[in-house]
Amino acid sequence: MTDLNLLPLFLAVAEEHNFRAAADRLGVTRSAVSQGIRRLEDIHGTALVMRTTRSVRLTEAGERLREALSSPLSEIATALEAIGAESRPSGTLRIAVTSIAEAFLSGPLLATFAAENPGVTVDITVTDEEGDIISAGYDAGVRLGEVIEQDMITVAIGGEQREAITAAPSYLELHGTPLHPRELIHHRCIGWRPAPNVAPYRWEFVDGGVPFSLAIEPRITTNDLRLMLRTAIAGGGITLALEENIQPYVKTGVLVPLLGDFLPAFPGFYLYFPQRRNMAPKLRALIDHVKRWK
Repeated sequence: MTDLNLLPLFLAVAEEHNFRAAADRLGVTRSAVSQGIRRLEDIHGTALVMRTTRSVRLTEAGERLREALSSPLSEIATALEAIGAESRPSGTLRIAVTSIAEAFLSGPLLATFAAENPGVTVDITVTDEEGDIISAGYDAGVRLGEVIEQDMITVAIGGEQREAITAAPSYLELHGTPLHPRELIHHRCIGWRPAPNVAPYRWEFVDGGVPFSLAIEPRITTNDLRLMLRTAIAGGGITLALEENIQPYVKTGVLVPLLGDFLPAFPGFYLYFPQRRNMAPKLRALIDHVKRWK
């Protein structure tokens, strides 16, 4: 049974979007607020608040409880019973996914998840901008492991990745084939940046076991992988992408891989999210699906 003394703690957090501010408002310690919210969640077996070191927001169950707290007491009791009764995955699952996560975005993974979980609506935003997924309203994200915040929990999607330098045969016939990464400064390159006003991505290599990177000055820069590949296929220059993204074009011969000996493997893509305790069934279902997919 719910301890009604916990509801003012929850309401303060819901309105302040910050544990410290809620504690100051109520005249208690931040620890008391955190423990109170956790106790309320444990009683009902579901997360009410998504929190990271950077932000706090309500889950769908938390939003329903917040709305119910402005209702008559009988409706509040009904809402408290309902938030713990959701054992089957349901609701909207919002995920921010980097545009280069081919395994996640290729179709089959999401199609089979949707078929297995008819009560879940999946809302995918494809974006390469890095930011706090919780404050932005997402339940989870998919990114390369090296750019995920350390306080997040991660589940691998696929294995290691390798980058690939590539160009069309027509470009190489006219301009020659680079034999070392440093020769790229003499070539027309097609670069990638995640967002406007962000410097183009540095191309990273290893030579004799020593890593180094080059600040390529691309003649063409974009945040669209498809445009990069299409321009390279048209003979527009040399570009860099993940190996799995260019494999179909290499197999047909429209692109030629270059400098492979200088391109090491690195950790791949991960589904990431802020907490495990009292996790919403819809997110748990996706995590289990990704684990089976591997």
